[in-house]
Amino acid sequence: MTKDTRVHIFVSGKVQGVYYRQNTLQKAQELGIFGWVRNLSDGRVESVMEGSRADIDKMLAWCKEGPLGAKVEEVKFIDEPYKNEFSTFDIIKSL
Repeated sequence: MTKDTRVHIFVSGKVQGVYYRQNTLQKAQELGIFGWVRNLSDGRVESVMEGSRADIDKMLAWCKEGPLGAKVEEVKFIDEPYKNEFSTFDIIKSL
């Protein structure tokens, strides 16, 4: 599959304190998605991901459920131009 898709994601609800970022990291690695995830000071989780459209769609579906203990209220995402800028998926410093 061609890796040609990039999305910028914001997840709101009960998504901090429930290992959302760690589980996002594991799911992204499982799907071969690169990018990053972090907590925001307003309680949301933000992520930028690059991969194939099919894998990104699987990841977006997962983001709507999240890990056990999460209560996802909303997932907003913006398609962005693919940049091929990542070689890993990381949890980065929270804002």
